[in-house]
Amino acid sequence: MRYAFIREQAYRLPVLTLCGLMDVYPSGYYAWLKQPKSKRSKADERLTGMIKQFWLESVSVYGYRKIHSDLREHGEQCGPNRVHRLMRQAGLRAQVGYRKPRAPGVAVHIVTPNRLQRQFSPESPDQSWVTDITHIRTLEGWLYLAVVVDLFSRKVIGWSMQSRITKELVLDALLMAVWRRNPQSMVTVHSDQGSQYTSHDWSAFLKAHGLEGSMSRRGNCHDNAVAESFFQLLKRERIKRKIYSTRYEARSDIFDYIELFYNSRRRHGFNNQLSPVEFEKQHHERLASI
Repeated sequence: MRYAFIREQAYRLPVLTLCGLMDVYPSGYYAWLKQPKSKRSKADERLTGMIKQFWLESVSVYGYRKIHSDLREHGEQCGPNRVHRLMRQAGLRAQVGYRKPRAPGVAVHIVTPNRLQRQFSPESPDQSWVTDITHIRTLEGWLYLAVVVDLFSRKVIGWSMQSRITKELVLDALLMAVWRRNPQSMVTVHSDQGSQYTSHDWSAFLKAHGLEGSMSRRGNCHDNAVAESFFQLLKRERIKRKIYSTRYEARSDIFDYIELFYNSRRRHGFNNQLSPVEFEKQHHERLASI
């Protein structure tokens, strides 16, 4: 599962970097790539070829539901979710028309109660996570950063950067957190009431991975103070008044700050002047000695 994640994200970051994030050896990843493909992988490749053919025949208009109907007509036994996954991996999207203006109040948002209640000091890792979005200026335009922070150690366990604020921005950050931590029990994931966090996709992701949603009260930034504090540190200690030439330059510098300084080296008063990585390490050592 970790190797598959590295393969899917390799276009964004170097493989060595991704291997370090996922705690796997590069040699193991490359050995996994050379392994004979499973029957499922071969079937996915064949199915992806057919999907591309039907999508092109539709003049790049069809979405996964219509493509699924075409496949069924040709005798393929596959579910719509599988077609949706393969189209997303191949970068194939439906052609959408102009959106009609919606009357106020028509849009449905899923708002969850504030279960965290500013309890910012859990007793162990993976009890409570907080997440938020900020923006960074570049000469190419804005770069948006979403992070997931474990409240126990203040470690950034998931992050994502994109040129637009989309639901995929926050979902990718949470996916990284889930894959890196692999929580074994219910985790409370706290956010504000932004549209990305009140979407059906966010709610469905939480449910599918055994996570419990929590949201700040509207207009109350103090309910998500830890995430806000991290962004203040990032901008004060690294970005300051800097304007990056490109989004790639900004992305590389922010990655360096999060993974090579903030998580592994920066001392935190909350952690008794230990870095998040060292604080968690000592916690696990104490548990092992009991």
